[in-house]
Amino acid sequence: MELKEVTALAALAHPTRLAIFRLLVRRAPGDVPAGEIAAALGVRANTLSQQLAQLSHAGLIAAERQGRSIRYRVVAEEARHLVRFLVADCCKGRPDLCDPLEVRALRRQPWPAPEEEREMSTDNKGEDWILNVLFLCTGNSARSLMAEAILNRVGQGRFQGFSAGSMPRGEPHAFAMDLLRRLNYPTGGLRTKSWDEFAAADAPRLDFVFTVCDQAANEACPVWPGQPMTAHWGLPDPVQVAGSETERRLAFAEAYRGLFNRISIFTSLPLASLDRLSLQRRLDEIGTAQAPAGDRLPA
Repeated sequence: MELKEVTALAALAHPTRLAIFRLLVRRAPGDVPAGEIAAALGVRANTLSQQLAQLSHAGLIAAERQGRSIRYRVVAEEARHLVRFLVADCCKGRPDLCDPLEVRALRRQPWPAPEEEREMSTDNKGEDWILNVLFLCTGNSARSLMAEAILNRVGQGRFQGFSAGSMPRGEPHAFAMDLLRRLNYPTGGLRTKSWDEFAAADAPRLDFVFTVCDQAANEACPVWPGQPMTAHWGLPDPVQVAGSETERRLAFAEAYRGLFNRISIFTSLPLASLDRLSLQRRLDEIGTAQAPAGDRLPA
């Protein structure tokens, strides 16, 4: 066994370091500030610093200073190398035969994968059935609900939007509903709900799952039916904004603009011509897209 692999495995042989690594894997290819990691895992700053240093020494994560903040990301190639090392002897030295831990979204294969294709009336993959998209945030009271409504309008019958939360607040936020009604969205069917609904055996087969808040992205999600493609499209939580009613409503409008812009880009993707690797890259890029400056809310 090589020293490099021993060092990496030793770094992961600790509950806190393993939790940090898994959190960063969930947020890949993005990075996460140290303070957010500490808050998500309930780890003290000095303890976190020690654990991050060991993961960095093992080459599994990398750090970059941005202003006064240090942000961490998983080193994807080192993580994949460690997985390959662990399964190198599978099937008598032919891990490609059993392929137990390969990340399918990184293969160069058509989307959807051949074994996942549904019955289609034409050969135009991805365009002759409705694609189910789940938006996740913690409370499922504002951002994810707005995303659900936007997709169901912008998707023009090609997409079905859903939303859920890891800790649903119980009812939609009044400002979010007011904004949607002002923009002529139907809101009668919008409700807060747990993401457990979409992990059940009778849940809709999901094609895409997008987290729209950092807290939900940091949590271990359920296993979704259909092995959907995922991405993180984090936006600031308008519910947490303090100030006057005007300032608070403006925060909801800004969240709406960001969601509308990203969802519009997503629904314009040429899904039928993208392999899974290219599609994953495009989904990740959408997570950094911003609404054009000065853009007005659509009527």
